[in-house]
Amino acid sequence: MGHRVGYQRVSTVDQNTGRQLDGVELDKVFTDKASGKDTKRPELARALEYVREGDTLVVHSMDRLARNLEDLRRIVRELTGKGVRVEFVKESLAFTGEDSAMNTLLLSMLGAVAEFERSMILERQREGIAVAKAAGKYRGRKAALTIEQADELRARLAAGESVTTLAKVFGVSRQTVYNYAA
Repeated sequence: MGHRVGYQRVSTVDQNTGRQLDGVELDKVFTDKASGKDTKRPELARALEYVREGDTLVVHSMDRLARNLEDLRRIVRELTGKGVRVEFVKESLAFTGEDSAMNTLLLSMLGAVAEFERSMILERQREGIAVAKAAGKYRGRKAALTIEQADELRARLAAGESVTTLAKVFGVSRQTVYNYAA
């Protein structure tokens, strides 16, 4: 019989872990104190490393495990791929390697929703920029270098100075040096 391993993430605002996996029988629990958008979740990494084939990772809800839908699908696929069952208490859902057609469909639907959400955000961004440009309010980023600096940079580049050196001298990224060179 595999281990039942709990993972909980408490936001920095609400430190109460008690409610998350209350009354759930677990062999081991990993807890991160981090906000939902935080990429640094060391305990999650430890939990993912700890679980073995035949184990069950128990999480209070989907939003505790992942930062977004893409993240959720990736983690669930990774775990079920190595024979770990993933259980979400709040949603009453469990994912295993040999999932029912319903669970497979559900994960695909989540992926489609994530894709839709992303394209809507990008579309709104583009529309917002277009409106701002039309109103003369959008200028893009301020140039990193003055015209004189840009000319000096191009001259020194043509004279054979390295991109890395010039990036350091002018305090810009190497990509910016390439952009000015072009």
